[in-house]
Amino acid sequence: MERIIHGDNLVVLPTLPDAFARLIYIDPPFNTGDVQKRSRISVQAAATQNDGDRTGFGGRRYVTQTRDSAAYADRFDDYAAFLMPRIEASLHCLTSDASLFVHLDSREVHYIKVALDERLGRERFMNEIIWAYDFGGRSKRKWPAKHDTILWYAMDPERYVFNYDAIDRIPYLAPGLVTKEKAVRGKTPTDVWWQTIVPTNSREKTGYPTQKPRAILDRIVRVHTEPGDTVLDFFAGSGTTGEAAHAHGRDYVLIDSSADAVAIMKQRLQDAP
Repeated sequence: MERIIHGDNLVVLPTLPDAFARLIYIDPPFNTGDVQKRSRISVQAAATQNDGDRTGFGGRRYVTQTRDSAAYADRFDDYAAFLMPRIEASLHCLTSDASLFVHLDSREVHYIKVALDERLGRERFMNEIIWAYDFGGRSKRKWPAKHDTILWYAMDPERYVFNYDAIDRIPYLAPGLVTKEKAVRGKTPTDVWWQTIVPTNSREKTGYPTQKPRAILDRIVRVHTEPGDTVLDFFAGSGTTGEAAHAHGRDYVLIDSSADAVAIMKQRLQDAP
């Protein structure tokens, strides 16, 4: 099952089958108070009989017009009231041994953690993963915010997927303190993941606001699912979750209310090897 669905997740989720997903990962709006907007401008071209500003196939002339891409206001008076009903609507999609990953930042993570503990039970909370990066501006008035938080809940804390051998290895910070064999092999990450954001000039870059690095999703998909499993992302954005799932032999269901996002996902996953 590899599906991309354009629609409001609160409407779509109840229509999906029960117990089909081994993993849910979501990267919802962060309630930044800003307008989130793609970094690229849409260009439309129309054939013209007059002088145009662009030449196409066979010398045909075109006139181009630019328009701003779709944007959305990342602002919620009651963020938990927005997010929690959507998470609630998704739970029937999970298998009994599935995992739920919710990617947030410091503005709302504390409130959503409490809400998830109340809904799922604190015993199902497994990890608070910190994704740390070092890029962008630096405030001179406070410590610069350079991390996000990913909350991991297991539907059954005694039975869930955790493929330890699938964890990618990272270099030791002090390789001289371990044996040569260990230094060559590297170490497994802790609950703090150092990973750069998607570089502006990267082939991975789609221009979609809030796009997350593929490496983060690769790690989550490899470790918390098996080949052939299905991953559900109902704030799918640029489709990174789907691309990671496809690359590792997993199926995916991606949902987003933005037509721009759906177009990006379709193109990105159509081109995926």
